[in-house]
Amino acid sequence: MSTLLRGMFVFALLLAAGCTGQRGQRLEDIPTPAQFDALATAQAQTANAPPPGFRDSVSFPEVDANLDDLDGARYEVQLEFDGVFARTTRTTSATTHAQISFNRVGSSRRVLVQTAGELLGRPDSSFEAVRLGPDSFLVQNGQCLTEGVDAQTAAVLRAGTLIGGVTQAVPVARKAVINGEEAWQYVFTADALNLPNVHLEQGGTLNLAGGELWVAPARNVVVRFYLNLDVTNAVIFDRQLPVSGQILIRYDLYDAGKTTNITVPFGC
Repeated sequence: MSTLLRGMFVFALLLAAGCTGQRGQRLEDIPTPAQFDALATAQAQTANAPPPGFRDSVSFPEVDANLDDLDGARYEVQLEFDGVFARTTRTTSATTHAQISFNRVGSSRRVLVQTAGELLGRPDSSFEAVRLGPDSFLVQNGQCLTEGVDAQTAAVLRAGTLIGGVTQAVPVARKAVINGEEAWQYVFTADALNLPNVHLEQGGTLNLAGGELWVAPARNVVVRFYLNLDVTNAVIFDRQLPVSGQILIRYDLYDAGKTTNITVPFGC
């Protein structure tokens, strides 16, 4: 088709469109801002939708699920409480912070834990535990244990047993690079939380004040899990006295898939 014929053809289409009810010249023909917003939202949701298999919902009852499929990684997990003993004005607090790294190729694992706060019923403390193949090492209070249940248990401490996770979460069409991984954000309700170290006494309440779950579909792992909880009459860390206040939980995964050199801890 020549340039002239193409031009005449396009002109004819425009003319025909202009003769079909004068579309666009009436107020009701003009798209509203709400329609534009809905279209933009739909386009953004489509562009930011997680990959297949992660679009409806995800389940990570233990936040460190599937890490065993990686050659290695490290993560930090923290659980904090600040408040009062239930039905009193006596303040109390507790903090547990753990740094855990592992090398699946070398069958090794390293756990660093620090605890503080009156609620835990003991002075501030810390320990380092290492597992190298079948051997376990525990350094605490300047002493090294190379056998026994304590060393073995400490060396396999996991985030899932400390802070739990989420049984069901749905995507919110938000994508970002979190801790070096392409990840999608998911939301959840308080009913979907699995909290192994938080138990409500009779009449106790738990309110989800805020939370984030970020999942990296390429590795099928959680890269970030943050929680802000308000609780009343709750038992934390299996302590005898219930408490009321705020619980903060933080979990971040780093260096997913990367191996690290883990050796016998200093002092052993």
